Amino acid sequence: MTTRDKEPTAGRLFVVSTPIGNLGDITYRAVEVLRSVDAILAEDTRHARTLLDRYEVRVPTIAYHEHNEAKSVPRLLARLAAGERLALISDAGTPLLSDPGARLVRAAVEAGIPVEPIPGASALLAALVAAGLSGADGRWTFYGFLPRRAGERRSALAEIVVSQYLTIMYEAPTRVADLLADLVEAGAGDRRAAVARELTKQFEEIRRGTVGELAAYYAGGAPRGEVVVLLEGAVTLEPDEAVLRERVRALRAQGVSARDIVRTLTESEGAPRNVAYRLAHEEGS
Repeated sequence: MTTRDKEPTAGRLFVVSTPIGNLGDITYRAVEVLRSVDAILAEDTRHARTLLDRYEVRVPTIAYHEHNEAKSVPRLLARLAAGERLALISDAGTPLLSDPGARLVRAAVEAGIPVEPIPGASALLAALVAAGLSGADGRWTFYGFLPRRAGERRSALAEIVVSQYLTIMYEAPTRVADLLADLVEAGAGDRRAAVARELTKQFEEIRRGTVGELAAYYAGGAPRGEVVVLLEGAVTLEPDEAVLRERVRALRAQGVSARDIVRTLTESEGAPRNVAYRLAHEEGS
């Protein structure tokens, strides 16, 4: 039984992940949904047809991309409200991740139309699990493509180089060398990083090293294919506990509560919260 058989009259928007390179990386469920909907929204309908033909999906396609999404949303929303079932795909991977679609999803949610994710391939997740890098507590931040405007780009780079979290970025192959050089200039030259390209394809490559080493390598020539750049989180040294104890004694002498001492130690001194809590209460007992 297909998804459509279960709810033949329910309008619904499916956000469907498609392969990022290897056409075998699509789920059975994704194929079933693509075959069952009334229309498929695709960035490039000709590009999408390669995948759809591979899996014998004969559903009509509609062009939906950054240049027409604003004017397309009202029309698509009307179709959804009338009970049609539409599938949104990108050229590769998971829609909305540096791809169009957020405007339509938001409009559907606001209109009370169900939005159903059909998970699958994602370049950022493929790069993340294979890079061998880490951030604080295993956390990571996805920046997508960094801004092109100088001021906005400097601001983003300043955030990235001090972040304790692993940072994941997309970049056009012709600008990878510039991105790495910018990271070196911002002070991250000695940090571990990786450049992943052509993931799941024949010439897949993940090159690892310090930012400085990778910048020197790619200065000699731009890589080919889709690129994901990963930067390991900054390592911060914990403050000396003896120094923290002196700070706690001074704050206690001023009548500061244990609660406010914890906040001061974590925010001003960079102490881990569990350490700050322990010292604030030890010194107060």
